[in-house]
Amino acid sequence: MINSAPIIHCPNINCSSVSHSWDQEECEACQTKLIYRYLWAVAPKVEISVGELLGDRYYVVAPQVWLDTKPGEPPFMHEEFPDYIMPYLRLYPERLHTPDVYGFYQYGEETYPTDILLLDNVPLDSKGNLLPSLVEAWPTASPVRQVYWLWQMMQLWKPLSEERVAFSLLTNNLRVEDWRLRLLELNLETRKTKLRDFKIFWSNLLPTAHPNVQQPLTEICHMISDIGESLEAIAPKLNQLLLEQAAKLPLKSDIMGATDTGPVRMHNEDCCYPTEEDLNSNQLVPNLAIICDGVGGHDGGEVASQLAVQSIKKLVQNLLIEVEQQEELTSPNLVNKQLEEIIRVVNNMIATENDEQGRESRQRMGTTLAMALQLPQQVKPSPESSPNNAHELYIVHVGDSRAYWLSRNTCQLLTVDDNVASREVGLGHCLYWQGLKRRDGGALTQALGTRDGEFIYPTIQRFLIEQEGILLLCSDGLSDNNWVENSWAEYASKVFQGEISLKQGVESLIELANHKNGHDNTSVVLVHYRLSPEKLILSNIPTVTTPEKEILMTELSEASKELLYNNDEEVSEAESEFQLEPVQNFFWLKPWMCMMGVLFILLVGAIISVWRNWENFQSTPRDSPAPWESPMRPEPSETRISPSS
Repeated sequence: MINSAPIIHCPNINCSSVSHSWDQEECEACQTKLIYRYLWAVAPKVEISVGELLGDRYYVVAPQVWLDTKPGEPPFMHEEFPDYIMPYLRLYPERLHTPDVYGFYQYGEETYPTDILLLDNVPLDSKGNLLPSLVEAWPTASPVRQVYWLWQMMQLWKPLSEERVAFSLLTNNLRVEDWRLRLLELNLETRKTKLRDFKIFWSNLLPTAHPNVQQPLTEICHMISDIGESLEAIAPKLNQLLLEQAAKLPLKSDIMGATDTGPVRMHNEDCCYPTEEDLNSNQLVPNLAIICDGVGGHDGGEVASQLAVQSIKKLVQNLLIEVEQQEELTSPNLVNKQLEEIIRVVNNMIATENDEQGRESRQRMGTTLAMALQLPQQVKPSPESSPNNAHELYIVHVGDSRAYWLSRNTCQLLTVDDNVASREVGLGHCLYWQGLKRRDGGALTQALGTRDGEFIYPTIQRFLIEQEGILLLCSDGLSDNNWVENSWAEYASKVFQGEISLKQGVESLIELANHKNGHDNTSVVLVHYRLSPEKLILSNIPTVTTPEKEILMTELSEASKELLYNNDEEVSEAESEFQLEPVQNFFWLKPWMCMMGVLFILLVGAIISVWRNWENFQSTPRDSPAPWESPMRPEPSETRISPSS
């Protein structure tokens, strides 16, 4: 595919070195990881030969596949955006499935050049090869994956229809990467796509659908013509089928998390769940994972993050009890509303603390949130089978802490940062790389506790676990400077192969963050999901009391404590966790207590020995008098009772 290897320039703008080796991974001069950024060139009326180097920068690897050999330099971009790229910008929140605008290349004459749109975040593998289309991958896919792809199509239909690009879902632009649907480019025709077009596309897939789902999919497809322009009527049946197929898979999971202050900061404003000490409790492990990165300084940020984690745990526990008591499956929309309400309650708790402490403007404490909840709804795959886990994974996100899905071959960012750069892209004002150049580009646009709950808009996504993978939640102490994207393969592969434990994986990632970034606190939670019958066993790990819990108890108002610990059992448990000093005194006195115990045992033994000897002395026959006594005989009037009588 490549006639002659191009020169790959180091992305470090302060390094003048270049690499001449196509397979080289690092710059020899500065050890910066080389970036092989493959782009999709949208140029319908232009034919460019493979192997050509354009503008001393873009190497044509294959038709419409270009390699940027100078990824450290910004691409060309018009001062005023063409109208036809606006759907790409407004769909930025859907970038898990849609491509990003990277820039333009002006091809041809200088007077009247042809604009070639360059797209990033496209369905190309690490070598620049196109991923298979949905139509190509469909016949050999598992039944659960086939239904999952259709579910994603249905979810994407509304946002793409609002931008008048829904027809993109019905073309060869629709590609698949394992479980995920991805669009190569948007179909920008002005035609309005009807729901019947969706039905026709769906109908063409049915003949090669898996036998387990062919009939129910056919019945659902027939419903589309009867419901006008809405997909809401088929959503419950498609969701039921999806969860039934997923429940046939034996889901097992293992979890580990940790937080670290880092080499520079004096205080840790991060908080995460679960840590080692939390693994002894089976109530929420391994279903819940949380990362919170506090803002507002050490006297506020760390309190806000700890309060958020503790209150979310309590509220999610109530949600799980509620779901467990439901006879019918809870719909994704209802779960989304319940999770959104939980986030608003937590937000208002922190906001109340700010109000009571008189915090204003930038002094108000707050926290980011990246939360994963594997909702263990029970569904029966068939009438004769036992209920099983529905494999639903909900990701809740506020701020710039992140969630990644790591498979054996891919690293997929599941969240979009709530920062100024992302906001400006969604509004159509700039591209993301342009937004990051702003002085405030990385500033958060929302965090829990900084404003009233009605102004907080958490992003909530529902995924389905239908393949082995690792969920990575982390604060920006790790994700800054793309260290997850640059290093995920090294650590994930070792976990998949069993070379290191999850605990070692977490520790390695924190060490990486401290070494490569080192400017912030770092928190990491890893959840390894396996679809195998083997049972995972978590080791028994001793509980350790952390100073952060003492901060939480001392800083919170009575109202917050009441909400967190609203029954006697939990209050006593919480109080016992913070009795660090008495426990230390106990172990300091332990040698003296042992010595006193030994002396006490010896004294008691001596008393018992004397008592038993005295009793024996009293019952000894006088037939054998002591040497100083004279022999004695019983008087005639005495009566002896023989043993026989």
